[in-house]
Amino acid sequence: RAMAAVAVLAAHRATALTAPRPRLRAPATRLRMAPPTTTEEGGPLSLVLNRENPLYVSQPSSAADALIAEDAGVYDFEAQKDGWIPFALAVGAILSALAVLWIYPATGYSDDVMHWLETDVCGGNAHLVTLAFGVVFPVVHSGLASLRPLAEKVVGARAWRVVFASCSLPLAYSWIVYFIAHAHDGLVFWDLQPVAAAHAIAWTINFLSFFFLYPSVFNLKEVAAVEKPKVHLWETGIMRITRHPQMVGQVMWSAAHLAMVGSTFTFFTMILLVGHHVFAVWNGDRRLYEEHGERFEAIRDRTSVAPFAAILDRRQVLPSDYWKELVRAPYALIAVGTLGAYAAHPYMQAGAALVENTGLVQGGVLDGLFA
Repeated sequence: RAMAAVAVLAAHRATALTAPRPRLRAPATRLRMAPPTTTEEGGPLSLVLNRENPLYVSQPSSAADALIAEDAGVYDFEAQKDGWIPFALAVGAILSALAVLWIYPATGYSDDVMHWLETDVCGGNAHLVTLAFGVVFPVVHSGLASLRPLAEKVVGARAWRVVFASCSLPLAYSWIVYFIAHAHDGLVFWDLQPVAAAHAIAWTINFLSFFFLYPSVFNLKEVAAVEKPKVHLWETGIMRITRHPQMVGQVMWSAAHLAMVGSTFTFFTMILLVGHHVFAVWNGDRRLYEEHGERFEAIRDRTSVAPFAAILDRRQVLPSDYWKELVRAPYALIAVGTLGAYAAHPYMQAGAALVENTGLVQGGVLDGLFA
C-alpha cells in the first residue's frame, strides 16, 4: 500500500508540472514608450548642428549675387571639416619652434637680442628700444609681404608663409612683452586703471577693435600654410564699414590702452603701431591692385578707409539683412579669442615680469652650429 501511495503522489505531481498553466491577461491599456528622437530630428545638439544656424553654416545676405569680390568670413562646418588636424600640427610645430629657439632663455635667443638692443644699442632707454622695434618690425613685416609676389615664384606660397611667420612672430612677441613690462616708463600723465568707468569704456573699445584687427581668421588654414595662401579681395562684413579694418582696429586698440595708461612710453609705442598700419593702408591697396586690377578698383570706389564714410555718402549700401554677413563662425571665434586674451592678461603681465627679471641667459640651443 505504501508503494502504491507513493506512485499515486508521483503521478499527480508530474501531471501538475506538465499541465499548461492559465495565462494572465494583459491590461486593456498599455503604456507605450516613444522611441528616442535622433539628433537630426531634434536631439540635444540640433540647435547647434543645424544648417539653419548661421554659426554652423554661413548664410549669404541678399546682396550676395551682386558681389564682384569674395564674401568674407564664409564657413561651413560640414564642407570644411577636413584639414584641422594638419592645421593643429602646423601651428603646434611653429609655436614649439618659437618657444625653443626664441622665448625660453636657456635655449632661445630673445634674451640675447634684447640685452644687446637695450644695453649696447639703446643705453637702457626704453623709448629708444620701442623706437627700434617700431622701425625694424614694419620693415620686416611689410617688406616680406611686399616681396611675396617675387618670392612665391622662387620658393612657393607655403614656404614663403613659413619664412614670413618665422621672421614676424619673434619680433612681435618681443615687442609685446617689452611693452607690457615698460608701459609705465617715462612721464606718466594719467593712470586710469583703478577707475571702473574708464576701464569699462576702454574694455569695450578694445573688445570691438579685435573685430577689425583680425580679418585673417577668414582663412586660418592659409595662415598656417595648410592651404595655399592667397591675396584675398574681401567685400562683405566688416569690409563694408572700412576697407582697411586692421588699421581702424589698431587705432581703436591703441586709443583704449593709451586712455588707461598715459605715459610717454605708451604714447610713443601707440604712435609707432598706428603709423605702421597707416603705411599699410597705402601698401595694402598697392598690393591688392597688383593682384586684382580692375576688380580692386571697383571695390575701392564703393568702400572707404575711414569707417562708415562710404556708407554715409551712399557709395556703399548695406543690405537689409546685413547681419547675415556678421553672424558667422569666424567673428564668433574672434569674440571668444578676445575674451580669452582678456582673461589671460594677468598671466601676460606675470610672464613679461618673469622675462624682465630673468634677464640674460647667454647662448642658446644652436650655439654648437657656430662654434
